[in-house]
Amino acid sequence: LAKQHLAKIELGDLPAAAPKMAEERTLRDFLTGSYGDRLDTETKRADDTKKRILQAFESLLDTRLDRIDTAMIDRWRAARIKSGVKPASVNRNTNDLKAMMNFALRRGLINAHPMQTVKNLREESENRIRYLTQDEETRLRTALDARETTKRESRARGNAWRIERSQDARADLRIVAFVDYLKPAVLLSLNTGLRQGEVFKLTWASVNLDKGMVTVTASTAKSQKARHVPLNAEAKTVLKAWQKQGKGEGYVFPSREGGPLSEIKTAWLKLLRDAGINNFRWHDMRHHFASRLVMAGVDLNTVRELLGHSDIKMTLRYAHLAPEHKAAAVELLQRLVQPRPQG
Repeated sequence: LAKQHLAKIELGDLPAAAPKMAEERTLRDFLTGSYGDRLDTETKRADDTKKRILQAFESLLDTRLDRIDTAMIDRWRAARIKSGVKPASVNRNTNDLKAMMNFALRRGLINAHPMQTVKNLREESENRIRYLTQDEETRLRTALDARETTKRESRARGNAWRIERSQDARADLRIVAFVDYLKPAVLLSLNTGLRQGEVFKLTWASVNLDKGMVTVTASTAKSQKARHVPLNAEAKTVLKAWQKQGKGEGYVFPSREGGPLSEIKTAWLKLLRDAGINNFRWHDMRHHFASRLVMAGVDLNTVRELLGHSDIKMTLRYAHLAPEHKAAAVELLQRLVQPRPQG
């Protein structure tokens, strides 16, 4: 009876099953249909999840849901790993697809879950902690200043050329604190440890310069919990100057379209090349912030609260960061060894 029933579903003979299969036959249809609606209703980062799925499963988007099987997923994972994608990222994408298939099964769009036996790949055990040496931080700041100078001089030359030809001059960059978003965003990141998404989605409504505090709202925090991060002197100075030359409302770092800033890769990579810094991501400024706190003697629970970690285990990886710092600590033991008096 079960086989006959499944055969009828496959042939579309059952009225209740046929419309669903016709309406949401492929992975793409499902994502833009009922599953996309579910994400919009039940998750806070629906757009991010949809974008991640679209990018990761581009080769499978036009595949029928009932044709996706374990062998297909294994081939997809092998191709991702071969292309250089980290196991952790592949596992995240795999779990995204598992959640989709769970919902498809409940909706009656598939008859069996194709990923019941698919296990996560073994992830690399190393915790990548990259922070700037004192020399690297100096070079990064110098490169930021040089970039500002270059852009100001370039704009001044361009305006002189325009004026000579009776054309309207563009805004004079020599009279503003910053030529664009990059320097204030970098300095804010170095001094607060905010994630890139938290920086770019920060609004002026969440910035209190009088109290020296920024609030990371639950909707933008990775942990989905709001937290308050104090601003040190440099961070407050940067935000005050940046606010003064802008509207002081909406997003702190808006895109040209008015939404949150998103594309910084080109400017960021060029800045690193100019500074002569290798193997350093934007996210590593968060590691840099945490490592400086730990090496300054700040307790790990305070660091956890500032970073917004929900689990202290995430913060413990900063407990033994800098080799030179550990060497200095061990050297303290020598002071406890008093030489015995002779004779």
